[in-house]
Amino acid sequence: MWKSIRSIFSLNDPGWGRGGGGDKDQEPRRPNQDGQDGPPDLDELWRDFNRRLNGLFGRRGGGGGPRLPIGGGGGGGVPTPSFKGAGIGLVVLFVAAALLWLASGFFIVQEGQTAIVLRFGKVAKQIDRAGFTWRLPFPIEVHEIVSTQQLRTVEIGYRGNPRNKNLRESLMLTGDQSIVDMQYTMQYRIGSARDYLFNNDLGGKPEEIARQAAETAMREVVGRAAIDRVLYEEKDLVARDALKLVQSILDRYGLGASVVDITIQQVQPPEQVQEAFADANKAAQDRERLINEGVAYANDVVPRAQGMAARLMQEAEGYRSSAIASAEGDAERFTKVMEEYAKAPRVTRDRLYIEAMQQVFSNTSKIMVDGGNGGNLLYLPLDKLIAGAGGATAADPTRRDQATTTTPAPSPRGAATDDFADTRREALRNRDRDAFR
Repeated sequence: MWKSIRSIFSLNDPGWGRGGGGDKDQEPRRPNQDGQDGPPDLDELWRDFNRRLNGLFGRRGGGGGPRLPIGGGGGGGVPTPSFKGAGIGLVVLFVAAALLWLASGFFIVQEGQTAIVLRFGKVAKQIDRAGFTWRLPFPIEVHEIVSTQQLRTVEIGYRGNPRNKNLRESLMLTGDQSIVDMQYTMQYRIGSARDYLFNNDLGGKPEEIARQAAETAMREVVGRAAIDRVLYEEKDLVARDALKLVQSILDRYGLGASVVDITIQQVQPPEQVQEAFADANKAAQDRERLINEGVAYANDVVPRAQGMAARLMQEAEGYRSSAIASAEGDAERFTKVMEEYAKAPRVTRDRLYIEAMQQVFSNTSKIMVDGGNGGNLLYLPLDKLIAGAGGATAADPTRRDQATTTTPAPSPRGAATDDFADTRREALRNRDRDAFR
């Protein structure tokens, strides 16, 4: 059918408006006014068009139907077409076009996506389930698909590579009036597709809203902190504070986005003052090192001094206790001696005298001298002899053992000397006793 229609309106058809063509009703060409062959006139074209329509809509074999006069001249006629076949073709064409139009409303929602259906520009429904779904075709309804599980990334201060800096975004002023150059990224997901598509005032650019919110939050956090905190000490804490603040800003805007993470890629002083900052950082590190050394020395000296003070206090307390105990013992001893002296005064005096002499002679050098009329001087350095004997036994253990096991026989002169010493000691004791009385 379409070929027949194209053949009717084909201007390249050699039989269009001419005498040949195989149609029985076709009239021969008429010469023009000059008697030569020329283009066909309008009547001939009209008759040829009617014949072709008649053959298309039920009279393909030709046949002369009733003709109507055209323009009142010539006695020609126009065939009456049959519109029965034409109506069926138009119905089929309309049904096919309607089916294609309705089929254009089918679309697919992938896993992790949300579809928003708009009816004449107004939100009609939201489709969260994945699968094959349908809406009314355009222009009645249209749809927008948003990926709610996709992790979206916004770069602030750079594009693609931290070296490709955007100084307008990266330069920030700290709380102590210093400038830092910071590049960071924000990652977020879409929580509400409807809010993400329609709750913005930047002409459908929610990514730009997220970027501006992240830049605003980071500038506020950096503006409250010192430069050392931002550069060295608490970069992670700065990022966490910025994340909380940007989430509150996006919630206030109703963007429907959920911030996942903020990562500081690079933060440093501006290039013009980096050397000065490096020197200042080195000086600060030296200061910290010296402080740590001083603290370590104090931690070593102070406990030692405290231990020494505690030892002295304990020694003083021990001496105090010893002196008190000694004084109390001497007082008790004196009381006991007084009681014994009351019972036997002579014996008690002798014992006190002997003890006093023993205490005196034990701490002094002793020389034995014969003070009688004999004239021979006998000198015995007892302290040196005792000291020499003690040193020899200490230096040679074998001699010390021999000294303890072997006792030499006394010589006759030694025996006489011992008898003389005993006699002399008894005489002195009697003399001192008489003097004491």
